[in-house]
Amino acid sequence: MDKEKIQNRITEIEAKMLLPDFWQDKNLAQKMIQELQDLKDELAGFGKYDRGNAVITIYSGAGGDDAEDWSRMIFEMYSAFAVKKNLGVNILYMNQNDHNGFRTITFEIVGKGAYGLLKNESGTHRLVRISPFNANDKRQTSFSLVEVLPEFTDQKAVVLPDDELEIENTKSSGPGGQNVNKRETAVRIKHKPTGLSAFVSTERSQAQNREKAMEILRAKIFTFREAEKKAHESGMAVSKNSTAEWGSQIRSYVLHPYKMVKDHRTGVETSNIDDILKGEIEVFLKPADL
Repeated sequence: MDKEKIQNRITEIEAKMLLPDFWQDKNLAQKMIQELQDLKDELAGFGKYDRGNAVITIYSGAGGDDAEDWSRMIFEMYSAFAVKKNLGVNILYMNQNDHNGFRTITFEIVGKGAYGLLKNESGTHRLVRISPFNANDKRQTSFSLVEVLPEFTDQKAVVLPDDELEIENTKSSGPGGQNVNKRETAVRIKHKPTGLSAFVSTERSQAQNREKAMEILRAKIFTFREAEKKAHESGMAVSKNSTAEWGSQIRSYVLHPYKMVKDHRTGVETSNIDDILKGEIEVFLKPADL
């Protein structure tokens, strides 16, 4: 909807709210008030899900221990940012190596406006440093892919028929693959038509893990379909591998031979990489619909 249509609808709803019989149908009145808020958010640049929680997955690229350690550093960066913003962090799944690095980790940033703050962090994050895992002190480049999804509880918006789903129950495991629960509580759900999947292992029961995995899967499919729609309009193709593709490098973090962080979309850069890695990332959290 363009700005003129949004503004006209806002004016229409506000006029109806002044009528003496507006509250005669309470359900309709509440729906219109919610619509008014959504329209005002859209006009102000907020997306439908910006006020909600964010679900973040970090995938390690090629590079073994270095890349997996980089994924740990990124997770700690976002966790520190969440603490500064009084937001909660809830780990949903992690595949950890013997050096406390992450092959992959999925977690929620919980609190009002979390998704709106972090939605543009999706993409490839590149690190250049002297490898702590190499005895020859060689410089190493590592890549991790960050995928940021909204919390997606609207089941009607993305309908998933049972015959399109492949559901696998596995044992929940901790660092190094240690079984922390012998029951098969972890749940992986794959959407066969798109190949997209979600894996949750840290909720208390299999039912809770399944519910959260379905929620994440719906968000992935919704995000993928939205990207596909935009790509179709511009004559481009969308990869099914991830909503945040490996090719979309958004930021470089350099620790050697100098210190610098640069966002490749906005051109913003800073030499305060130590502060950035401690969660001071506000300088990069600009609208990046580029």
